[in-house]
Amino acid sequence: MATIGAVAPLPFVTDTSGMTFPRAMPVTTIRAAPVTQVRPALSQAPAPGVGGDHMDVLRAVVAQGGVLALTGAGMSTDSGIPDYRGPDGLRRVTPMTIEEFRASSRGRQRYWSRAYVGWSRFRAAQPNDAHRAVATLEHAGVLDSVITQNVDGLHQESGSRRVRELHGTLARVVCLACDAQFDRDRLQAALTRLNPGFTEQSRAAGTRRVAVRPDGDVDIAPSLVRQFRTASCEDCGSDLLKPDVVFFGESVPRPLVAECFDAVESCRALLVLGSSLAVMSGLRFVRRAATLGRPVVIVTRGPSRGDDLSTVRIDAPLGEVLPWLARTVAALGPGPSAASASASEPGQTRRRTAVTLPSTVASSPAIGS
Repeated sequence: MATIGAVAPLPFVTDTSGMTFPRAMPVTTIRAAPVTQVRPALSQAPAPGVGGDHMDVLRAVVAQGGVLALTGAGMSTDSGIPDYRGPDGLRRVTPMTIEEFRASSRGRQRYWSRAYVGWSRFRAAQPNDAHRAVATLEHAGVLDSVITQNVDGLHQESGSRRVRELHGTLARVVCLACDAQFDRDRLQAALTRLNPGFTEQSRAAGTRRVAVRPDGDVDIAPSLVRQFRTASCEDCGSDLLKPDVVFFGESVPRPLVAECFDAVESCRALLVLGSSLAVMSGLRFVRRAATLGRPVVIVTRGPSRGDDLSTVRIDAPLGEVLPWLARTVAALGPGPSAASASASEPGQTRRRTAVTLPSTVASSPAIGS
């Protein structure tokens, strides 16, 4: 049996800022013209194809502070990690369900053989301009925290400090039999000892040319899958080792859902980034924000299920919109969140950024819809 080192669960940070809330605004939809070149990170120029007035609306909502970001797979596509759905909203891949994973050792063999081969490439992914822009908004004091549906950890790598991982993380492994937790890199080392030369065999069979899937695995030949040896839990000996992510057919833990709803209720505005909101896991937070009258800003390519609930809807590349937004908002100075996060010295007043929302929001028809 391979030895796998257990690790303690990662700490969880809960944001508890008190906010006052502006009224929701009429929906404005903006679609960007196609572009062929991504602008440098944190460019001061407006995003191509998006009208200045509409970018002013986005900037005004964010600059008032108290923003909660809800991010999806579109955040990480520029890092080389594909999303589940294309611009048309249709699913590109069918992931393994929790029923398939639990049902048999053969199902787990199929999962871990593919995940083992894909892990090195998935782990090598680096934060992109959009991740760095979100971290900049947090450090500027206007973004309180992030709820991410992604399992790649790139928000944290880019410098974001308050991140709720709604669907878990591929960096941890949990035993379904005894609840022990393990570091994924340690499991990867154990699988390497059990399967010497397996990566080289898979490359020879052509997987070098196969793209990593959203879950971090790759397609490999069935003959290779049957050769793969899985590891067992060092605490109980079970082979029911699963990445600490929410599989299709599973539910997000209720305490985490409750904390996310608390974050929605405490925020001043909800910023949805790179998510089609195709599953209820993320859509429910948009619905709650809209019910509470919070502005809902959606920036993503293609349609989303939350479009009818949005205050501002922008169809444009995150790698262009977010760096511009971060640069222009950061230039306004520390926002309300930064002021409340730091201890004020006696006699020192907190600095708040006052922004008037453009009147065009109330009078302009939807654009590009």
